[in-house]
Amino acid sequence: MRKILKRNKTFIAVIVGALIVGVIYFSPKRIEKPEIYTGQTDVKTCKNLPELPDGTVKLVTKVIDGDTFLIEGGHSVRILGIDADERGYPCYDEAKERLEELILNKEVRLEKGKEDFDHYCRYLRYIFVNDKNVGLELVKEGLAVARFYPEDVKYREEISLAEKEAREKKIGCKWGSVIKTEERMKFQWERLTEEKTGLKVIGACQAGNYYGKEVIVEGKVVDTYRSKKNNVFLNFGKPYPNQCFSVVIFNSDLYKFVESVEKYYNQKTVRIRGKIQEYQGKPQIILKDPLQIEVGKQEEN
Repeated sequence: MRKILKRNKTFIAVIVGALIVGVIYFSPKRIEKPEIYTGQTDVKTCKNLPELPDGTVKLVTKVIDGDTFLIEGGHSVRILGIDADERGYPCYDEAKERLEELILNKEVRLEKGKEDFDHYCRYLRYIFVNDKNVGLELVKEGLAVARFYPEDVKYREEISLAEKEAREKKIGCKWGSVIKTEERMKFQWERLTEEKTGLKVIGACQAGNYYGKEVIVEGKVVDTYRSKKNNVFLNFGKPYPNQCFSVVIFNSDLYKFVESVEKYYNQKTVRIRGKIQEYQGKPQIILKDPLQIEVGKQEEN
């Protein structure tokens, strides 16, 4: 018997190994990677989206925000050529309400650009109601800004011109007279006021109208970032890269400020004094001294 076992030792070892693998593989405790349900469309490829030919007319069933809505069938459409505020940002309500007035429960004509849909599987279309370019109308009224993919040139000139005119004439929520009185009444300021400095107080998203000028900018820090070079960025309006205004504190000046400065100012309403500069197409102020910034104190009701 011992001789038989010795001669077949290798064969037996193989059989035992196979049995062990089989037990592990078919064990009820084996954890399978779960399948993730993503709805009607494949998030990565959007392969299940039905074709939407150029010039298709569809009924608008719901408005999501100032540049996105749903059409019959439950599919999402993103308006090309513009960008409006999302929920939680200054002009969200006004842009959404105006878009509802223009298109909700109405049939719209959907005109294609260069791309059919974005990475969220939203159709990308220019929108028309009775031959009125809806995106252009929102920009004219100061409720959205011009925003184009590099390859899209259709309507770029007229939408960009409409934004320029809205900026210059300070039209609508985006460019209108900075901070509403009711908004100012929510906070108290000790140092950075018009009376004490002689400088104009503007809203963060109006900073692009004041390049080269020294002003006081008021707004809520919605997003912060510390770079590899240890420079700190405070962003206003929307998180980077869609911010309407930024404050930069360079590494060489950080020692003057509170510890973890990006955490300290995040989600606080502040005023910043300084000269508006342009960096990569966006307005910014370089903060070199803590006296340039003040946190608003909320009034007690």
